[in-house]
Amino acid sequence: MDFHQRITLVKRNLAEAVTEEELENLLREKEHPSLYLGLAPTGKIHIGYFVPFMKLKDFIKAGFKVTLLLADLHAHLDDRKAPFELLDKRVAYYKEVSLGILGSLGADARQVTFVRGTGFQLEKDYVRDLFRLSALNTLARCRRAASEVVRFGDEPKLSGFIYPIMQALDEEYLKVDCQFGGIDQRKIFMFARESLPDLGYKPRVELMSAILPGLTGDKMSSSIEQSKVDILASKEEIKARIGKAYCPEGEVMNNSVLGFFRYVIMVLNQDSSKPLHIKRPEKFGGNLSVKSYEDLENTFREKKLHPMDLKNALAEELDKLIDPVRNRFKGKERILAEAYPGA
Repeated sequence: MDFHQRITLVKRNLAEAVTEEELENLLREKEHPSLYLGLAPTGKIHIGYFVPFMKLKDFIKAGFKVTLLLADLHAHLDDRKAPFELLDKRVAYYKEVSLGILGSLGADARQVTFVRGTGFQLEKDYVRDLFRLSALNTLARCRRAASEVVRFGDEPKLSGFIYPIMQALDEEYLKVDCQFGGIDQRKIFMFARESLPDLGYKPRVELMSAILPGLTGDKMSSSIEQSKVDILASKEEIKARIGKAYCPEGEVMNNSVLGFFRYVIMVLNQDSSKPLHIKRPEKFGGNLSVKSYEDLENTFREKKLHPMDLKNALAEELDKLIDPVRNRFKGKERILAEAYPGA
């Protein structure tokens, strides 16, 4: 794969790269640059995770060494979304699901290294730098950095202010060239670029993916039940939840149904040179074959494709993607039950 092919693949569906020049230079200088994605094991994983994992597949194909950080301490620091006594169980669940998603997308999971936050964030040098960086930052700056990610509330806990400082340090202690995450992480990423040089460390390249809109039209979130489809949902549950999704006829903005096609389904089809087949009754135009996301979006915008036909197509495609994850969990239901007791 030449440079042009690599940079095209890396930038495909990225919301932003800071900076693009640094990213291009990195790909010219290194055949195997390194990157990490951090996941705080808080709520149950939903279909929105397919979006960043789709990019992990691209990064792997482009030669990146990928680290998946299971940020267990961060999960507790964020207003105790993960109780301390459940961190081990949540990490086990997140790793198992992550492997299932990678397999479902056809990504080479052998190229992904899993690291747990508590495996290095409690070491002496890391804690020393945590104190050093804490002394260089104000509460206002840390809150601003974490405002899109951390749940502060009316009486914010001290832990939430530590969150962005640790995320900045993770870049240095994981020895990576890039950090990757959703666009909602942008303020923390910029905080990291500004802060690491204060300790004599180099700023990293920051890569951001789009955030899939929730089924209700807002952000898809683990904490908002109606906004998501669980990663282990049954075929019937998928169809029921997608059937209620926000998808007004002809509207493409904040449309999670179209969004999933854009960032996942049509990318997979493009890579395998397969068109998308949408089943429709003959009286409504018969079955439809679509070769690109642009064609799909235009057809929907022009009201030549009814929302229910689009939803039915997504439910069918989602069931195919989720099925390998469900199968991976057969006989391992205990992992989920222990991670979320009483859920």
